This record gives sequence, C-alpha cells and structure tokens, in this order.
Amino acid sequence: MTEETAGFGKEPDVPADAGELTDADRAAASEQEAAPGAPAGEAQRSEAEVSTQETQEAEGAGPEQGEAAEGGQGGELEAVRTALNERTQDLQRLQAEFQNYRRRVERDRAAVKEIAVANLLTELLPVLDDIGRARDHGELVGGFKSVAESLEMVAAKMGLMQFGKEGEPFDPTVHEALMHSYSPDVTETTCVQILQPGYRIGERTIRPARVGVAEPQPGAAGGTGGKGEAGAEASAAEEENGGPDEG
Repeated sequence: MTEETAGFGKEPDVPADAGELTDADRAAASEQEAAPGAPAGEAQRSEAEVSTQETQEAEGAGPEQGEAAEGGQGGELEAVRTALNERTQDLQRLQAEFQNYRRRVERDRAAVKEIAVANLLTELLPVLDDIGRARDHGELVGGFKSVAESLEMVAAKMGLMQFGKEGEPFDPTVHEALMHSYSPDVTETTCVQILQPGYRIGERTIRPARVGVAEPQPGAAGGTGGKGEAGAEASAAEEENGGPDEG
C-alpha cells in the first residue's frame, strides 16, 4: 500500500521561463554593477571637461600672447637699430676728427719746416750779399767762385728767391726806399737803383729789397697841378712882353 506523503512528493510550481533572464533584468543588473564605479566615470568626464576648457582658454589667449611677443621683438629690434645708429654717428665723428687732426698736423709740420729753413737762410743773407758785391767788383774768381756758386745753388734748392730789379714800380710791401730823387724819365714812383736785393721763400718775404726811388719831376706833364700851370702862364707872358725886365 502506497500512500503519498503530503507536501514531499509534489514539486514546487516554477514558471517555465524562470531560468531565462529578460532584457529588463539584464539592464537592471548592469545598472547595479555600474553603480559602485560611477564616481570614476564622473571623474573622467570632469577631466575631459577641464581639458576642453583649458584648450578653449589656450585658443582664446593665443592671439593676445602672440601679439605681445611680436611687440616685444619689435621693441628690441628698434632699440638695436637706435644703438647701431648712435655707434655709426660716433664712428663718423671720430673719423672726421681724425682727418682734421691729420691735416692740421701736416700743415703745422710744413709751417715748422718753412720757419726753420727761413731762419737758416736769414743767417746766410749777409754771406750772399758779400758774394754779390764781390761779383760786382770782379773779385769772384778761382776757388772762391766755385764755393760761392755752390752756396747760391744750395740756397736756391731750399726755396730762396732773389727779387728787386731796376726799373720796376716801387711797392712798399716788398721794397724799402733808402734814397729818393726826381726824374723826368719816369711817370710813377720807380726803383732806379738796387742797393740790396730782397729775398723771399715762396710767398713769404724774409727781407725787402733796399732801393733808391725816383718820382716824376714837379711841373712835368702838370705834375704839381696849380704850380705847373702858373709857371706855364708866366713863361707865356714873358714871351709876349719880350722877355723879363732887366734890372
């Protein structure tokens, strides 16, 4: 005899589709599994947002920073150009000063040389005068003649030039009148005698020529104005009256 025990032989009622999970169950499970990791996702999103913001800020600030950099470079370039111009002007000024200094030194050197030569030749002028007087008297002969001519040649090479000739107009800047006379043969003050020749070096006169001068004779060609006319009138009156009265 068999009897079924109540409550043991009967299987519990289980739905046929209990072993299969629906899509909703799977989605709920996924949400439950993802719930503990939610802060990490939010952190990733925050980092992405920060990176995006920094990129935007960098893009927005880029042109301003570029302009500032270009402005700084332009200022430095202008400063370099200004310094270069100043140094160039300094160099040009120094070069001009050096050129002026060199010309001044050369001019002073030439002047010192000329003064030294003039002083030397001035001391030799009395010797040259003695040689000239000896030549005029015919005493310049023999060995003395050779020595005298050599000395005159050396003086000429050093630039010494003699001037002063008879018949040339009197010039007070280069002639010194020691004698004075009147002559009907001249129409202006003229050197008629050379007492001592003059000497010069270049345009510099180191000794004037000492000369005797002659002026036109008074009364000749109306030389003294009223006096000459009066004398001519008196001569004409005497001729008309038969000459001067006697006694």
